[in-house]
Amino acid sequence: MTSTTTTPSTGSTVAQENLKRKSNDPGWEYALCVNPKKLERVKCILCNKEMGGGINRLKQHIAQIKGNVSSCPKATKNDQIKCRDALLDNRNKKKGKVDENESLRAQVNIRRSENETITIDDDLMEDSFGSMKAKRSFGPMDRFPNTINPQDVSNMGKSKQENMSNAIRKEHMIRVKEYICRWAYECVIPFHAFEKDSFKIMLEAVGQFGRGAPPPTRYEMGETYLKKEVEITINLLTPYKDEWKSNGCSIMTDAWSDRKRRSIMNLCVNSKMGTVFLSSKESSEEAHTSEHIHEYVESCIEEVGPENVVQIVTDNASDNMGAAKLLKEKRPTIFWTSCATHTLNLMLEGIGGLPRYKKILNHAKTLTVFIYARHKTLAMMRYFTKKRDIVRQGVTRFASAFLTL
Repeated sequence: MTSTTTTPSTGSTVAQENLKRKSNDPGWEYALCVNPKKLERVKCILCNKEMGGGINRLKQHIAQIKGNVSSCPKATKNDQIKCRDALLDNRNKKKGKVDENESLRAQVNIRRSENETITIDDDLMEDSFGSMKAKRSFGPMDRFPNTINPQDVSNMGKSKQENMSNAIRKEHMIRVKEYICRWAYECVIPFHAFEKDSFKIMLEAVGQFGRGAPPPTRYEMGETYLKKEVEITINLLTPYKDEWKSNGCSIMTDAWSDRKRRSIMNLCVNSKMGTVFLSSKESSEEAHTSEHIHEYVESCIEEVGPENVVQIVTDNASDNMGAAKLLKEKRPTIFWTSCATHTLNLMLEGIGGLPRYKKILNHAKTLTVFIYARHKTLAMMRYFTKKRDIVRQGVTRFASAFLTL
């Protein structure tokens, strides 16, 4: 009897949850989706009124903002204030996004001066796009034999793109986005890459160039512009290097293996301003002896400046401890410090080996293996945990075991 009485309520709760959007928007506290396939249709749970326009329209309904929708007769004063604040917050976020985009656009200027004109070389266009050349369009005024003064051209009004009607401009924008998305799908570009400011700056630069902007060649990407970007990155490190000279820095070493089982050593420099990658070295053919590690760290010290280095940070491996002794003999003013993360990992490994904890960890491993090895139990677990996994990934496997518990 108990199961028959609780099942309907559970089913209704599940159905209600399915009609709610998984969003942090306060408006969904007062709304349900009428049809999951039509997310713009929502229903007010206070007065049961259905409306289009999505959650933004419903917040106007609750906040008693007239113009697009009628006011909710059952909304309390607190409900109105909550939705009104949410609308104002969204408006401020949109304004901030617009200001940010305008600031990014202002950073782009492909011309050296305002009076500079750009001439497109037909040979360059043919090299970039094959035989595809832009067809010139002539209007009624082109039939007149009078020549046009170039000075008058620069003083003409708005461009054709600015004079297009909103409908045509919207249609053109849809086509532009289709081409961009098609390229992204074909080249497997991650979607979050389009949220980068550099992508928006790139689009602005192409727009300033105009029709027929040639893409860089493979050689230019791998040589010419890559070297320029390296120079720009090196210049960005100038304030970091000044910080090293003022307050000192720490050199951190790390050794790891990639998917091809190649042994790689990294060196990074940490200071008050942050961590900077300094160099990387493949040492698959060389033994990771104390002398080898000390030689590599010594080259980094010389590059940064011995007077700027306060300490060297590594893990507690025996080879690193041997390199620490060699460093102490040559540079007694520089400390060699063990990595705190590696030390904590060794502590967790030791704690996990104790009988009382080892038994619990083994039971937890057995349970997780059973759940994740069967798709039905995995789906059931994710349903009741709201799509959260019980296995917590950590920096190391010993940390992962305790995070899972």
